[in-house]
Parts: sequence; structure tokens; C-alpha cells
Amino acid sequence: MAWESWVEKQIRQAQERGEFDNLPGAGKPLDLGNPDDPDWWIKRFIAREGIDTAQPLHPTLALRREAKTYPAALADIRDEAQVREIVRDFNRRVVEDRLRPVRGAAMPPVAPRLDVQEMVDAWRELRAQSTAQPRDDAEPSSAADDLDASRSGPVGRPTLGSLIRRHWQRR
Repeated sequence: MAWESWVEKQIRQAQERGEFDNLPGAGKPLDLGNPDDPDWWIKRFIAREGIDTAQPLHPTLALRREAKTYPAALADIRDEAQVREIVRDFNRRVVEDRLRPVRGAAMPPVAPRLDVQEMVDAWRELRAQSTAQPRDDAEPSSAADDLDASRSGPVGRPTLGSLIRRHWQRR
């Protein structure tokens, strides 16, 4: 009889007891995802654990992500004063973020401030569209999606010139 290590003995005994029989996923191929992706393990961990990826974002990037949700995020608000308060609060957080000290020589990311009146006007359009058209559960698009699509301009990435103009207009 050949020498058997403690680990091999534990595995053999578990097999004899049937502890490896009928395991979930038995006989199914392993999902390896994209083996060329160097971050495969962290992406799988985030998906498996259900981690909210907005939390670990840099504060400026989180503000940028939040800015992209407007005006659609305001569609359910019923009061204009509350809409104005939400947008003012967002702008206050953007200004606080800009006042933080900067490390390094690179230009830090900047979150855009929102025009309060522009957001109120967009909110009014959303409210008018939602009251004019009854909601149909079979239709996946909403008035907020239609408004965002109409305001976004041509499909594609913004040009460098438009980004620079937007940056200096917001300051």
C-alpha cells in the first residue's frame, strides 16, 4: 500500500461517505467568463456578493454619475420647490467637492453643476408628458427616457471642444 497523506485520506473518506455526490453544478462546465480579462476575479466577486459599485467611486465620479440621472430622477417629485431644493443640494455638493485639496500635478476630475431653472423646465416637461400619456406597463420606455434622448443630441461621444466649453461654462 502506498503512503497516503492526511489530506488525501480526508478526501477519500469523504468520497466513501458520499459527501461529493449530487453537488450543485455537478457535470456542468465551469463558467470561466473572459479568461483574458485581468480583473475577472474582482468582477465575479462584485457580482456574487451583490456589491453596490457606486460606493467605492471617487466622490467626483459619483457626482458625475448622479448628474447623468437628471432630469429623469426628478420625474416622480411632485413639488417644484422640492425639485429646486434637490438640484441646489446637488450643486452645493459639487462646489464642496471642488473645494477639496488636490493631490498631484494632474488636473482632477470635475463634476458639472446643474442649471436649476433648466432642470425645473425639464421636470415640467416630464410631468406634462407623464400626465398627457397614461402609463402602459407593456411599453418599456418612459417620458423621462424620451426627454433624455431628445436632449442628448447626436449619438456618440462628446467632442473635446464641447467638453472644454461645458467645463468653462459650469465654472
